[in-house]
Parts: sequence; C-alpha cells; structure tokens
Amino acid sequence: MKIYLTSVFVDDQEKALKFYTDVLGFVKKADFPAGEFKWLTVASPEQPDGPELLLEPNNNPAAQAYQKALYEQGITAASFAVDNIQQEYERLKARGVSFTMEPTSVGPATIAVFDDTCGNLIQMAQIP
Repeated sequence: MKIYLTSVFVDDQEKALKFYTDVLGFVKKADFPAGEFKWLTVASPEQPDGPELLLEPNNNPAAQAYQKALYEQGITAASFAVDNIQQEYERLKARGVSFTMEPTSVGPATIAVFDDTCGNLIQMAQIP
C-alpha cells in the first residue's frame, strides 16, 4: 500500500494553485471540472508521478470549521519533506512566504511552519 492522494482544504482554488506552483514550486497534475469546483492536484517536481496533493475547496461548513480550528490552534494541515530546510526557508522567505515557526530542531528532525495563504499552516521537515 502507498499514498496516492491526500488533500488540503483551500479557500480559493486558483489562489492555492498559484501559491503551490509559483511560490512552492509544485507542478500541476490534474485540473478539470468537478461540479461547481475543480479536481485540482499538484505534485512534487522531484516525484511527478508520486503522491498528489488535492487542493480541495472548503465550501462545506464542516470543512471550514475544521480548517479554521486547526489554523487557530497552530496545527499544520500537511508536512512536506525537504533536503535542506535552511535553504528552503530562505528561498520561500525571499518569495514573501510568512512563517509562524523558523527552522527549529525537534529531536532528530528540523521543522519550520508557514502560512499557505489559503487557510492552512504547512510544515516542512528535514529528516536525517
């Protein structure tokens, strides 16, 4: 068994697509109509055929409440692995990304947390 797809709720799919591709550097994988919204996924350019991240519209009141509660409590919605967290932190900071936690050692890993501008806190982690 392996992970094929996971999702994050977003308040605006187009804004999310721009952030996840133009700022973070992911590549768009799927983009087609699904009712009033889209089935919109991105993937890592390092693993273009690997797991996809669905940019899921949060139009459901339960999804909105869940997303808001996580954000307000400082809980991250997803975690992305990086090879060099300090380099990624500097790259993203230069692109205007707002961090709620600078790179911090937490046992065997170093993590940082940023705001994805779409209602989520996202963690990036460098794991030895």
